[in-house]
This record gives sequence, C-alpha cells and structure tokens, in this order.
Amino acid sequence: MAAPPAEKPVRDMDRPEQRQAAPSVWAIRLVTVGIVLAALNLRPAITSLGALLEEVRDGLGMSGSVAGLLTSVPPLCFAVFGVMAPRFAKRFGASAVVCFGMAAIAAGLIIRPYTGGTVGFLVASALALMGIAVSNVLMPVIVKRWFPDRVGSMTGLYSMALAAGTSLAAAATVPMTDALGGSWQTGLAVWSGLAVAAVLPWIPLARAKAPAEPVRARGGAGDDGLRITRSRTAWALAVFFGLQATAAYITMGWMAQIFRDAGVSASSAGVLLAVTMVMGVPLGFVIPRVASRLPSQGPMVIALGLCGLAGYAGLWLAPASGAWAWAILLGISNCAFPLALTMVGMRARTGAGVAKLSAFAQSTGYLISIPGPLLVGVLNQSTGGWGVPIAFMAALMVPQIVIGVLAGRNRTVEDEVAARTAPAS
Repeated sequence: MAAPPAEKPVRDMDRPEQRQAAPSVWAIRLVTVGIVLAALNLRPAITSLGALLEEVRDGLGMSGSVAGLLTSVPPLCFAVFGVMAPRFAKRFGASAVVCFGMAAIAAGLIIRPYTGGTVGFLVASALALMGIAVSNVLMPVIVKRWFPDRVGSMTGLYSMALAAGTSLAAAATVPMTDALGGSWQTGLAVWSGLAVAAVLPWIPLARAKAPAEPVRARGGAGDDGLRITRSRTAWALAVFFGLQATAAYITMGWMAQIFRDAGVSASSAGVLLAVTMVMGVPLGFVIPRVASRLPSQGPMVIALGLCGLAGYAGLWLAPASGAWAWAILLGISNCAFPLALTMVGMRARTGAGVAKLSAFAQSTGYLISIPGPLLVGVLNQSTGGWGVPIAFMAALMVPQIVIGVLAGRNRTVEDEVAARTAPAS
C-alpha cells in the first residue's frame, strides 16, 4: 500500500531524489556528464585572466591597484553570491540554479573582453563569478542527492574535473590566443564555448527534476530551522575551508613569482605552477574516495598539512635547487580542497543540511581567504624578499591542520544543533 499522505512530504524532503522515484539510466548518465562539464567551468574564468593579465591591463588602461583588486574579486564574489545559492535552490531547484550558473558563466565570459572599459570588465567578470559561486555551493548537494552511496567517488570525479579545468585554462590560454591571431579579447572569450557546452545537459535535468527536488519541497528540509551557526563542526569546516582557500590563492598568485625571483626562468616557473595545479587531477579523484571510507578525516588533514609545511620549508631554504619537489609537495597540500568538499557532504545527513552547510562553509571560507594573497604582496614589498611571506604561509598551515582535524570528526551538523537546542531535562 502507498505510504500515508502525512508522511510522504517528510520522506521526499529528507531522501535523495532517486529514492523518491528511480531515475532512468539516461538521467544518471546525463547528470554525470553535467557534473563533469560544470566542474570544468568553475576556474577558467580566473586562470585564463591570470595568463593574460598584462595584456588586459594594457588594453583597458587598467591601473596597478585595480589589477591587484582583480585577485580578490573571485573569493569576494564566491562569498557574496554563494550564500544565496540555497535560497535560489529552494525556489527553483538545484539543477535549475546550476543550469543558470553555467549560462551566467558563458554570458560573463563572452561579454567581458568587449566591454571596452574597466568597469564593464569588472561587472561582466562578476556575472561569471556569480555563476561559479552558486554552482560551487550546489555541486555537493547535487552529488548527495543523486549519488548518496557514492559521495566520495563522485566528489572525486568532480574535483578531478575542476583541477583539470584550472590547469587547462592556465596552460592553454596563451598558446590558444596566439593561434587565434594574438587578440587577448579572443583568448578570453573562447572559454565561453566550454560554458555553453555545460549548459546543455542541465536544461533537461532542470526541467525533468524540478517538481521532485527535495530542496523545493514545502517547508521542512529546505527551511527546517536548522541554525547552522550553532554547529561547532560547521564553524570548523568554514575556517578549514577558508585557510585551505587562502593557501590555494596564494599559491596561484605568487608561487611563480617566488621561483622567478629565486633565479628560475619565467617559462620554467610557469611549468612549475602548472605542475602544482595538475597534482589536483589524480589526487582530486583519489582523496575523496579514501576520505569517504574513513569515520574521521583528521589523519588526511594532517598528512596534507605536513606536505604543505615541507613545501614551504623548501621554498624558504632552497627555492631554486629543489623547485620541482616543492611544487609537487604544495600541489599535494592544495588537495585539501577536494577533502573539504567531501567533508561537506559527510557532515550533514540530509540534502537540505548539505545545502546549508555548503553555503555557510564556502561563503564564510572565501571571506576568510580574501586578505591572504594581498597580505603576502604587502609583506614582500615591505621586506624586499620572500622570507617573511613564506614564513607567514607556513604559519597559516598550523591552524589549518588543527581546525581541519576538528572539522573531520565523525558527527553531523543536524545532531550538533539538535543537542544544543534541546531543552534541559
């Protein structure tokens, strides 16, 4: 017999979509393709600009201070727009919002090179970054709902694709620009094609799944009064996310310059940075699979943190002679990102809990990460070298390890909030 009507809404809100109605094989394949294509588009807007920043500055007459501001715009947009993702998902459905996010990325990337001015360039960049922000937050939700028993492997696939997109844009933008005639506008705009391709699988998914998505169900799991800020684990995960993002943005922004100032050629420094980012491709797939099978992710946090400390020590002692080793070690350390994403999916029991935790951890974390790259630049300029900035980077790794161990404990935010709000007996 059918379940009683009074119980059905609760089950629908708390369970993944495929438990409400078994999805077809084509839907499973389509959402897998959609996840991979979405992940490929979550960083090229940033790394393609970094590759052509000098040409963009010259073409738009952009001042050095405004160009420096561009390094802080991505995490700022991720924090501001990411927090809105659960509300959008509740109203329109997670798949529909991801579809919109891919469309926003495509529109921002095709518009920004041809705005003709700095303000327009920044606004169009913000549009693309808004699409990235909401998709960042909702990817763990999509994975949790569609693949509840394969969170680790699917998060690994998503993380691997994200790392591949990051590396591809960093390595291919300049050669592609040269091959297309040398125009920086074309070199930036060409990445909109990848975003357009990512829109396509999400159109049928958004239309087919919108009525049944738990986050759209009335009241309940999408708006069940879960006060995420009352969870110590949520705060620990947010700080851990922020500290690992700080390390990642410092690496992307400054590591090549550190090598160049140590006597490494510009081309070799670029290759070393690419090696660091490419480490996320294989490890981004392996780490979530391993992490999802462990009750606590603390040991993995410690292992990645020790790699980071060793890499920074090498940069401080012998940046040029051991450059390859330090690049690999820091690349391993930066795989704290897929680990953090995996923990988001494991520290909440329901899809709605994952949505709230993902939004809180990523938005708060990206706010925390904003000052880091700027402070490294200030320390370098004020001291005239890289000793103090590298020491600062290494010092940040210590709280990252401590907080990460706390975030990796085997518990859920729903249980923590319930325990804190339960009346005393």
